[in-house]
Amino acid sequence: MSGWLDAASLPAMRWPDFRDYQAYVRNFYAQNGGSLAWLRGNEPTPAALAIIAELENADAKGLRAEDYDGGRWSARVTQLRQTSPPPTDADRASFDLALTVCLMRYISDLHIGRINPKTVNFALDVEHKKYDLPTLLHDKFVNASPSDVQGLIADVEPPFQGYQRALKALQLYEGLASKGAPPQLPVPAKAIGPGQLYPGLPQLVQFLRLVGDLAPDAVVQLDPPLYQQPVVDAVKSFQGRHGLETDGRLGAGTVKAINVPLSWRAEQLRLALERWRWRPTDFPRPPIVVNIPEFELRGLGPDYTPEIKMRVVVGKAFHHRTPVFTGNLSYVVFRPYWNVPLSIQRNELVPKIQRDRGYLAKGNYEVTNGRGTVVTDGVISDDVLAKLRAGQLFVRQKPGPKNSLGLVKFIFPNDNNVYLHDTPSVALFARARRDFSHGCIRVQDPTSLAVWVLRGKPGWDRDRVIGTMKGTTDNLIVTLDKPIPVLILYGTAVAPSDGKIYFYDDIYGYDAELEKVLSQGYPYP
Repeated sequence: MSGWLDAASLPAMRWPDFRDYQAYVRNFYAQNGGSLAWLRGNEPTPAALAIIAELENADAKGLRAEDYDGGRWSARVTQLRQTSPPPTDADRASFDLALTVCLMRYISDLHIGRINPKTVNFALDVEHKKYDLPTLLHDKFVNASPSDVQGLIADVEPPFQGYQRALKALQLYEGLASKGAPPQLPVPAKAIGPGQLYPGLPQLVQFLRLVGDLAPDAVVQLDPPLYQQPVVDAVKSFQGRHGLETDGRLGAGTVKAINVPLSWRAEQLRLALERWRWRPTDFPRPPIVVNIPEFELRGLGPDYTPEIKMRVVVGKAFHHRTPVFTGNLSYVVFRPYWNVPLSIQRNELVPKIQRDRGYLAKGNYEVTNGRGTVVTDGVISDDVLAKLRAGQLFVRQKPGPKNSLGLVKFIFPNDNNVYLHDTPSVALFARARRDFSHGCIRVQDPTSLAVWVLRGKPGWDRDRVIGTMKGTTDNLIVTLDKPIPVLILYGTAVAPSDGKIYFYDDIYGYDAELEKVLSQGYPYP
């Protein structure tokens, strides 16, 4: 075994290179006194056989059994048990080492994911979650009874109900996909409304029953193929589960979503499960969670179910993406100024000022120096314009109802200068797709969010929050006694507690990127 350990490579495995686990494996065998851990003579231990069963069933966890030699264990066990020719010491060592490496990979992958989220520019820290794998295997798994192994594996998984629901949703969609691809629907030249003929009605009905949006006992007349009420309601249900406008019309966007292969829906769930494993698991208090593709914010209660939920507007898919990261909401600012970022100042405001020197005054902006002293809030001179272009002077918008941040903002200090805030552009919340901001997150109901965030501050009831937002005191900072964790996340498949399964567009292309990285196999970045 020493040769394989020195090379950090075992040719008998599906993914031979285990350099990222080399130190762990050495330490594990050192704790075991240099002896093989999973064999008694030529027979795998009861614990080893139970572990192998788990590895062979890794697909049920949204992983790939073959990554843990799922299709190779049966032959290995058979080889160990045969008497002619009997297994060699090398055969026994290869079996033991392969099981050690595969189990370490499996535990780590279930616990913190296969890849480090920072390699795909998600600012989530999994390093502090890592196990002492040698000790864990030695103390918990080597001498485990077979009946305990499944529970030991379950203990390393994310402790979230949403994760468990996503696992069940994956099993459902893998089952649906295994039945074969449903017929593709013809894309209508114009959107089909209720009462209109649609030649693809039989296929549409078949699909909607398959995915559960149309009840099995719903009565649908197929001749003539009129787009009729039970089907319209089912299409609305489907649209609601896929981030589409719930108008009940069969337009190109809805038909395109229906025609997405169910195998890809299953893959979306696998990618969502990977990202569940990246999440922090220990919070000083329940967090606020924003899921970017879903355009939703949830404030969680003590049992980690949503106490508050609302729509949000996130960063544009091109050039202004909202980053994925964690923070701590530590204070609220009522009637805030908007300090315009330098990039917006140069790229958007300066050209407008050049065309109209009174543009800032009309928009309730003012120009300040580096110390925050107001230089002017009137017509912009050539000298001031030149300094704005050079970044020597700065623009901020005065507080008030027309301020781009609205009447309140919620600050969780971070390097990206991203925060939650009110907005005067309330019409955007009615849209199904809501990526319109420069990166910050606009909230649909800032008043309710402020009341919820400040619920631990004596005297800060709804009346006081509303009075402060409509009052005359500008830039009023209210500090929280205990910061609230904030998670800005990205998942295109969600299984909330309402029993439905939701899928959303990969607006930033992160699903495609993650799938590409995962296809490369071990060692993962």
